[in-house]
Amino acid sequence: MVSFAYPVLLYLLLLIPIIVLLHLWAKIAQRKRLLRFGRIDILSKLMPDASKYKSWIKLSLQLIALTAIIIVLARPRAGAKEETSTVKGIEVMIALDVSNSMLASSNDDPNGISRLDRAKYLLEKLIDKLNNDKIGLIVFAGEAYTQLPITSDFVSAKMFINSINTEMVPTQGTAIGSAISMAINSFTPDETTQKAIIVITDGENHEDDAVSVAKSAAEQGIQIDVIGLGSGKGAPIPINAKKGLYLKDSTGKPVTTYLNENMAKEIAQAGNGIYISGNSPSAASDIDVQLDTLEKSDLERVVYSSSAEQFPFFAWIALIFLIIDIFILDSKNAILKKINFFSK
Repeated sequence: MVSFAYPVLLYLLLLIPIIVLLHLWAKIAQRKRLLRFGRIDILSKLMPDASKYKSWIKLSLQLIALTAIIIVLARPRAGAKEETSTVKGIEVMIALDVSNSMLASSNDDPNGISRLDRAKYLLEKLIDKLNNDKIGLIVFAGEAYTQLPITSDFVSAKMFINSINTEMVPTQGTAIGSAISMAINSFTPDETTQKAIIVITDGENHEDDAVSVAKSAAEQGIQIDVIGLGSGKGAPIPINAKKGLYLKDSTGKPVTTYLNENMAKEIAQAGNGIYISGNSPSAASDIDVQLDTLEKSDLERVVYSSSAEQFPFFAWIALIFLIIDIFILDSKNAILKKINFFSK
């Protein structure tokens, strides 16, 4: 079966009949101009080298070459076969906090980079290091939602990460336990595959018993690592930072959000993992090193054979017909000039 990488480009083939009609129109216009000077059969004797057929031959060669070039641009593919290659890796589920407190600064500067933006940056750095592993993504606040099922498609993972915002979960809070439970159920059922959950949070407004859930995960052989974002000094939660508007409580005072580092460390310890400060310049590398402690097992991923590309064949056709066109002159051939193919 033949398919095309860019099938929309095949619409350019509509140019072929248009070019033929324009050429025919030009020939008719040329004939009308000649008729002003006399009969065609008489005028043709005054132009012995003019060929009736060379322009159509050259046009045909050029159109065949143009057709082949358009097909090349559309990248035809045929005979593609799915191949399954086995690579070694682990499965990693990311549980990312998207509560409103993640809009606050990730450091001591109230106007510093937000905790959520810092988290996105760390995740992109981490994905670049995962190589053959599989990754999934869960976002949570007061509730948890699966954003990306476990996959080896890192390009899609980065796209989902870039689209994350605090409006994805309407219920506010920090239900870390629910996020961990959902992550546990999101892994593949293969018991031989090593699994890890990375929780990225500031720990603010902690609601459920995340520590006991982390212990349960550890008993199932799933490692829990925690990246803490925020500052011990606290930071206001911006509503519109450009206008200096921040979230306020019922008394009109700005709400200050703090990193709950002790709770984050307890979850990591209960999950047989490590706690890492998200403000550390080596945070992504430290998590990667921790994940490397897990034994790699066989993972399957589907790839496609590159031999399915068929455009070189059409590229050669275009080149050959263009070369032939170059060597065909508009005037009559010296050998065939005296021959009239349409006489008896």
